[in-house]
Formats: sequence, structure tokens, C-alpha cells
Amino acid sequence: MTALLEVCELRKTYGPVTAVDGVSFTLPHGGALGLVGESGSGKTTTARMLVGLERPDAGTIHVLGQPLAPSVRDRAARLARAKAVQIVFQDPYLSLDARLSIGATVEGVLRLHGHHDRAARAARVRALLAQVGLGGREAAALPRQLSGGQRQRAAIARALAVEPAVLVLDEAVSALDVSVQAQVLNLLADIRRDSGIGLVFVSHDLAVVRYVCDEALVLFRGRPVEHRPMTELLTDPQHPYTRLLLGSVPHPGWNPDDIAQRRRTLSASSASARA
Repeated sequence: MTALLEVCELRKTYGPVTAVDGVSFTLPHGGALGLVGESGSGKTTTARMLVGLERPDAGTIHVLGQPLAPSVRDRAARLARAKAVQIVFQDPYLSLDARLSIGATVEGVLRLHGHHDRAARAARVRALLAQVGLGGREAAALPRQLSGGQRQRAAIARALAVEPAVLVLDEAVSALDVSVQAQVLNLLADIRRDSGIGLVFVSHDLAVVRYVCDEALVLFRGRPVEHRPMTELLTDPQHPYTRLLLGSVPHPGWNPDDIAQRRRTLSASSASARA
């Protein structure tokens, strides 16, 4: 079976800075991959290239065997790309119009993608919001009238409206309270199980990624350093940076000074190797 998503040797530079270098992975149908790393690791740049917000300097992206063009100009091509890959950002205000109710926002996406029957659109809006645990009250509300967790659920419903093959989630739960994080993570697991959609979950937190993903690709300074199933990555990390990420999670006996020293040592070693 053709892979859902194939990414090969993506590279992106900004002047003298290499943000992403040599990122490759394959996502099967219904699969979930975590892109893991701290700020500056290249994970968000990779996510933005997947959805066309950044143009790679090199490398290819295929969805269901079809290449995604580095850039698209005509309306039909933009809609096709949006249907292939959708993204949910950390801040849902980036995808929710503050002037429109949640229901109107989701309906607008459906209308844009060719759902012309008004009654059918309304029924689809209700179904999408119900899928993410929102009802009529939330449909009539403006984004500012909802909680952070409700806004993120609405952003997910908006992304699902076009029935994408792949859903990219860029730090989509990092700004939420722990209890709300759990609710959204459970929601994503349910959506994946019920729809077969592929998930690319971008996060700095391996403890969060483990609840959603089958495997993880760890990025350090733009380069992949470890790509393994989650169970193996968590129990037997091979790369010093992966061990640093795991060690950064507070636990009994945790010493932040030790973590800081390990990070400095790793950074110095990386700089020396690049030189």
C-alpha cells in the first residue's frame, strides 16, 4: 500500500542559518509520528513545509504517492493542497476568525471546498463540532467566549472539515492546562482511530508525544538524530540529545543544574562536529 506521507531529505536555510537539514520519514495510513525537539530544533519549520507555509530549499513531500508542489498559485491547487495536509497551531486564534462564530468559521471552510447545499453544510457543521465535543452553544459563540481547550477543539474541527489525509499539530496542547491536555490528546486518539487520518505531532515534550504517537523523530539543531518506535525511544534512548530530553522531565532527584551542564556539553560537541 502506498504510504500516506513520504518526506525525503527536506532542507531549509535562512541565510547562513540551516533550520532543517536531511529530514526524512514515512507515515503509514492511520499512523502517528512525533517530531520532537526543543526550540530551534527545526520541528516547526518542518511542519510549516509540510503544509506549504515554507518552501523547502531541497527535498520532496508526497501525500498518497502524489508530490506536493513547493508552491501553488491557482485556487484549485491551493484547495487540493489544503485537503491533503492541514495544520493546527499552538494558538487557535491563528486559524479562528475573531469576528465569526465557531459554527460560521467551520461552515465557511465547507463552502470554500464546494459544499453548496446550505442544509447539508449545517448538518456537517453540527457533526464536526460534535466529533470534537462541542455543541450548539459553542457553535454560536465567538472564539473569545470559549475556553482555551474549547478553542483548540474548534480549531481541530475546522481542520477536519476538509477531510485531510494528514493532520499536523504544532505544539497543539502545550498552552493548555494538564487536565485539558489529556482531553485533547484523547480526542486526537479517537479521531485517528475512527477516521484513519495520519497525525504528525510536533512537540518538545516526549511525555505528551507518547500518548498519541507510535514513533518519534528527534531533531537537534535541524538534523534528525534518532527515529524509533515510542516504546524503544522511551526505554532505551540511543542519542545523548534524546536522553537529555527525557532527563529534562522533573522527577525525584532531578537536578536542573545537571541538565543545564549536559546541554552545554552537547551544544559544544555539536558545534565542534559541524566545524
